[in-house]
Amino acid sequence: MNAPRHNRQSQAGAFAVEFAIVLTLFLTLVFGVIELARAMYLFNTLSEVTRRGASAAANTDFRDETAKDRVREAAVFRSSPGLLLLGDPVSDQHVRIDYLSLAHNGDGSMSLTPIPAGGMPSCPARNRLICLEDPNNPSCIRFVRVRVCDPADTGACNQVTYQTILPFISLPIRLPTSTTVVPAESLGFTPGMTPCP
Repeated sequence: MNAPRHNRQSQAGAFAVEFAIVLTLFLTLVFGVIELARAMYLFNTLSEVTRRGASAAANTDFRDETAKDRVREAAVFRSSPGLLLLGDPVSDQHVRIDYLSLAHNGDGSMSLTPIPAGGMPSCPARNRLICLEDPNNPSCIRFVRVRVCDPADTGACNQVTYQTILPFISLPIRLPTSTTVVPAESLGFTPGMTPCP
């Protein structure tokens, strides 16, 4: 005996509703796992970005903006300006390079102090001379710091807001600045370089 036509239609409707609910839950789970994996990738990759940037900046002429741009691009695994792979919104513009001196504090302790643009040595050879005369001179570049900062903020290093793959979903997550500090190495100095004034 066949089931009445009305029962078959209501069962088909119930199946469609159940399928829609299960599909919604399944897709939510899939996209949630993808976003979690991408967030973990970004958190780990940003540490490598700052490590690569600091290592290269410690050997790059601090006066050469083009060379510093290449350092930023290489830090985000690129050979031209652009976004970190799967790392939107992080780009080479988010990589901030600071040059630090080692200053004496009033209590006898020492701290890393950013050198303002006006206090920077005139060239890498001059930096070597300044550091040989007084390693704690406020113009002596002793360390290089690289961080991932929001490029809209020129003074402070504000964290970058995480962007999800799906634009209609937003998560209140901020990416770490992933600070790396390394000792200054050559800073672009080559043997025989003439000291500048």
